[in-house]
Amino acid sequence: MTRTHCHPPRPSVAAAACAVLLLAMAPALAQSSTGQEPINGIYTCTDANGRKLRSDRPIPQCLDREQTVLNPSGTVRARVGPNLTAHERAEVEAKRKADEEEKAQATEERRRERALLIRYPSREVHDQERAKALAQVAEVVAAARKRIEDLQLERKKNTAELEFYRNDINRAPPLLRRQIEHVRQSLESQDRFIQLQEGERQRINARFDEELARLRDLWRAQERLSSGAAGARP
Repeated sequence: MTRTHCHPPRPSVAAAACAVLLLAMAPALAQSSTGQEPINGIYTCTDANGRKLRSDRPIPQCLDREQTVLNPSGTVRARVGPNLTAHERAEVEAKRKADEEEKAQATEERRRERALLIRYPSREVHDQERAKALAQVAEVVAAARKRIEDLQLERKKNTAELEFYRNDINRAPPLLRRQIEHVRQSLESQDRFIQLQEGERQRINARFDEELARLRDLWRAQERLSSGAAGARP
């Protein structure tokens, strides 16, 4: 391997000569660091100082880090970087996947917020939807309570009939015993149903409360944007 030496008579001349030599050797250094021929495209990276750099060839300032190669359309063509160990490559890939997942989650969150604003453009609309959902629960609960009233009347009738048998269920005929058991099970079933609907009512209120907290921020942000746009008009 040929060694390059700089023996300048003056420091300023030496610095200039070495700088020119390093620039001339940059493509070769980039190729040797990645272990492959340079890929045609636009190279981009962020150097150690946080500067975003672009070039039509591997960037010398980013030989120690990954560089992204873009197509003319701006889409990613490839990613090149320094020689990494298997462990380092796994860490880089894990970070890339985590970043992509975070971006996807942010995109999905924005999509949900837009959908929420479209569905509930105002507090009035949101309150109406809450009332409608709660009314549906109240309607089925009212039907269950009406069924309980009917069952209680039927139970009262069975109790009166059981008096003829000295209130001894074992002396009652099979039909009466079946009726008494049917009413008992039906009453328990209606009670469980009402309890489930009470839980549903609480879930509805919790969901609408959570939505309202988010919507308040979204409505305020939307109002600020509208006010800013109105103020910018001539």
